[in-house]
Amino acid sequence: MFKGSIVALVTPFKDSQVDYTKIEELVEMHVSSGTHGIVPCGTTGEAPTLDFEEHIKVIETTVKAVNKRVPVIAGTGSNSTAETVYLTEQAKKVGADAVLISTPYYNKPPQKGLYEHYKKVNDSVDIPIVLYNVPGRTAVSFTTETVTRLAELKNVVALKEASGSVDTTSQIIAQSDITVLSGDDSLTLPLISVGAKGVISVTANVAPKEMSALVEAALKGDYDTARKMHYSLMSLFKVLFVESNPIPVKAALELMGKISGDLRLPLCRIDDANKEKVKKVLQECSLV
Repeated sequence: MFKGSIVALVTPFKDSQVDYTKIEELVEMHVSSGTHGIVPCGTTGEAPTLDFEEHIKVIETTVKAVNKRVPVIAGTGSNSTAETVYLTEQAKKVGADAVLISTPYYNKPPQKGLYEHYKKVNDSVDIPIVLYNVPGRTAVSFTTETVTRLAELKNVVALKEASGSVDTTSQIIAQSDITVLSGDDSLTLPLISVGAKGVISVTANVAPKEMSALVEAALKGDYDTARKMHYSLMSLFKVLFVESNPIPVKAALELMGKISGDLRLPLCRIDDANKEKVKKVLQECSLV
């Protein structure tokens, strides 16, 4: 259902407030650059620091700006099942095409709890669900068996896999028909080689054309071109995680003149030395 280079969109701030005009500008940049889908209110979008009203308005602004040109997959994950259901209901109401739901953080539910969490959302809201496995952020990970069970639910259509394991992705693809999307930019090409259909990408925020070209080439089986793109972007993949995401990517976008680099506490502006590293790589990639 979903494939290609899908951007995990940043949420621009100005004077501590969401800059909705900049969201519209970023959407236009992505659509014109060949990005295949847009995810507002994910980790990269600083969703944990958005209140409910902002969260819903960011999704709605994105949906309106996209105007059905590419899919909008709204982040609605929470460590509260009731809150996740509520945000998912609101995302559907404002026109999102699907939702991205991370494994609940901090609670550390067992596999049974994970299954029941997603089943509750599946049964409560009729909208496509993309599971999100990111144990480095949430301290809990799906087993292959749980993903396989969840894939049998009506609305579960895809998995964003960010465990960092090619083996895990291989096992999931071998045992179910669920669409897998890479959650790690640097593993996009390896995961497509074993059957993934694309990536939900941080790097696409600053290099949308290049990420789209990499994924399109790989999905066509043109691995010579895809490898060249992969290696040309490797330094960018690495430097955008020199500090916690989305600190470096927001610094990069500010250096590119796209947005301010403002973040909300407890995230803060990038360290000066790391900012120079980001700037150097942007220059090497001809992005500034």
